[in-house]
This record gives sequence, structure tokens and C-alpha cells, in this order.
Amino acid sequence: MKKIIGSAVVVVLALAAVLLGACGRSPGPAAAGPSSPGAAQESSKPAATAEEPKKVIVRLKWVHQAQFAGFYAAAEMGYYRDAGLDVEIRPGGSDFPAVQIVASGTEHFGVTGADQILLAREKGVPLKAIAVIYRETPFVLFSLKDSGIAKVEDFIGRKVGVKLGGNEELTYRAMVKNAGVDAGKIEEIPVKFDLSPLLSGEIHVWPGYVINEVLAAQEQGHEVNIIRPADYGINFYADTLFATESLIEKDPELVRSFVQATMKGWQYAVEHPEEAASFGLKYADNLNLEHEVNMMLSSVPLSKAGKPPPRQDGRIGVGIAAGKPPGAGVPEEPAKRGRRVHQRVFGIRREAPCGRRWSGKTGKTAPRRYVCGTVRSPSAGSRC
Repeated sequence: MKKIIGSAVVVVLALAAVLLGACGRSPGPAAAGPSSPGAAQESSKPAATAEEPKKVIVRLKWVHQAQFAGFYAAAEMGYYRDAGLDVEIRPGGSDFPAVQIVASGTEHFGVTGADQILLAREKGVPLKAIAVIYRETPFVLFSLKDSGIAKVEDFIGRKVGVKLGGNEELTYRAMVKNAGVDAGKIEEIPVKFDLSPLLSGEIHVWPGYVINEVLAAQEQGHEVNIIRPADYGINFYADTLFATESLIEKDPELVRSFVQATMKGWQYAVEHPEEAASFGLKYADNLNLEHEVNMMLSSVPLSKAGKPPPRQDGRIGVGIAAGKPPGAGVPEEPAKRGRRVHQRVFGIRREAPCGRRWSGKTGKTAPRRYVCGTVRSPSAGSRC
């Protein structure tokens, strides 16, 4: 376990090196990055002109959802276009791992956890972090409020769900170790993504994400106790934007333009969370607006919007600077506010605060309208 705790220090130091290395270079001659498989063979083509935006592909960490609203906002608000970029936003997941795809050179940028970048570099994969989106991990352990389980010490003698084989398990075990709890006194149950065992009382503690599974439980009317890794000295960056060393060296101006436009998109998303959540509906037809709004509202504090990176404990980062403190203008609990927005939107046509119109009469994306299709329950099988 000392190795796990020591990894936190390695994460911080290595990220400091890669962020400074990525941002400290001076612009050099622009060279076209990979825009599609086989792009290496197209390197002889002339560079894109001002009239020809550069084709860029970014591979997300997971499926399309409000977790990536800043990218959607940058596209919808024209920030990528203004930067001379034609950006394609592709979903990630177990079948489309961002690290492997970007490392192969077929796509330009990716989003993954900071720990995955370090693991890749340890194996000799030349990736570098270029911006941190979530400065705090959304992963938590949580229980139903009436269970009385509010801290790791309460796990003794209780059934705790564990997602085996990933960073969720490592985080859980580090929390138990740092709490001084004997893991042998906890009844650990392997789980996947279906929340039913928690909601039925079969399992008492669940591993999940504050921007997803926690919201799913709240949206079904359950109050929960959230147990955060940070309370036990476990601090890892989550969603981190990265690229290959080769792209950073060959086309620093492209990297700089993409990062700046993306962060501008995230700033807009933080300042307009409801609108930004709706942007994702263009990218996937199985999303539920209420859940997406809740997810976006829960994402704002994780970005530490408007706060400079903390220095006293050695943590560093390039994140969203929206000029507002975390949660500014978001006084309500995300799930409650999401229900209010949902009730206002579906079946009602009225002016939204941003000047667009809400519409409950269309299932397709229309200019200047939010999409309000069939109401669906959020999938319990989704994750971040």
C-alpha cells in the first residue's frame, strides 16, 4: 500500500513535468497531425490555409455525455472554428481506448485519467498531459442515507461493493488502508454497474461516480451519504487532455489552439451548465436531459472553476478558469435542480435564459432549440 500512496506523489511530479514540458515550448514550423488512419501517407499535402480549417480528432474517455460538455460547447459556440480547427469528437470506452488510439498516431488528442497517462509513459508510450479538466476525481464510495454508513470506519461488518481490477479498486483499498481499517473485517462483494443491489439493500456501500451513479440514485428518490477519497488523503487528477510528444513537437501551434479553444468551451459550459448539458444530445440519441443537467452541475465543483491550482501541497494543474468559485450560481442540489429544469423543459415551449427556445415537440436537433425527446431513465450500466 505504500506503493499506492507513493504513486500519488509520482502522479503529481510527473504531471508537473509533462504539463510544463507541453506548455513551455515555443511555436515551431507547423506540421499536419494525424487526421485519420493512414494520415502519415498524406503528410505531403499542403498545410491547411485560413479557409481550410485543420481537421482534428479528439477521443473521449467514455461515451458521449455531459462529462464532456466543454468539448461540445467549444464546437457549438464556434470556438474551434474560430481557432481554424474542424474538430471531430469521438466517444471512448473499453472498445475505443483513448490512450491506445492516440498513441497509435491515428488521432490527435485524447481524454483519460492522469494515472493512465503515467502508466503508459512507464511502458514507454510517449504521451504528455496538456491540460487537466477534472482536478478532483469524481469517483466515490456511497451508501443510502438510512444505512447510517458515512465513513470508511463504518464498513466493518457490512457488505461493500468492489469493482475489481481497475483504479476504482486501488482507490478503495487505499482509502481502507489510510482509515486504519482491517479489510478482513469487511465483506467485499464484486459488482459491476447495475445499482439494484444497493437500492434493494442487498449491498450497503457502492463504488461509483458522483457525476453518474450517485445522481442515478438521487434521481430515483434516494438520499445518499458520499465518502470521498480526498477525505482519506487520496487525490488524483481525473479527466486529463493529452497528446503524443510527436504532435507537441511538430505542431505546437495546433496543440495550443486546440487547448485554448477547449478551455474556452469548458468556461462556457461552467457558466451555462443547463445549455451545455443539452449540447450532448446532438451526439447521442439515448441521453436523458434531466440526468445530463444533473451530471453537468455535479461536474462544476470538480473543475475547481475560477480557482488557481493549490500550491501548498505540491498539486499543480492547468484547469478551467471561469472567473467564478466552484458552484457559483448553483445553490440547489444537482438532482433537485435537474428535476426543476426537466419539468420546465419537457412539453413546455418558452424562452430559455440564454435566449434559445425550449421545445418539447421535437426529437431532433433544430437550430436555436433544445432537444426534448422521449423521457428515459438513465442507464444504470453507464460509467465514467
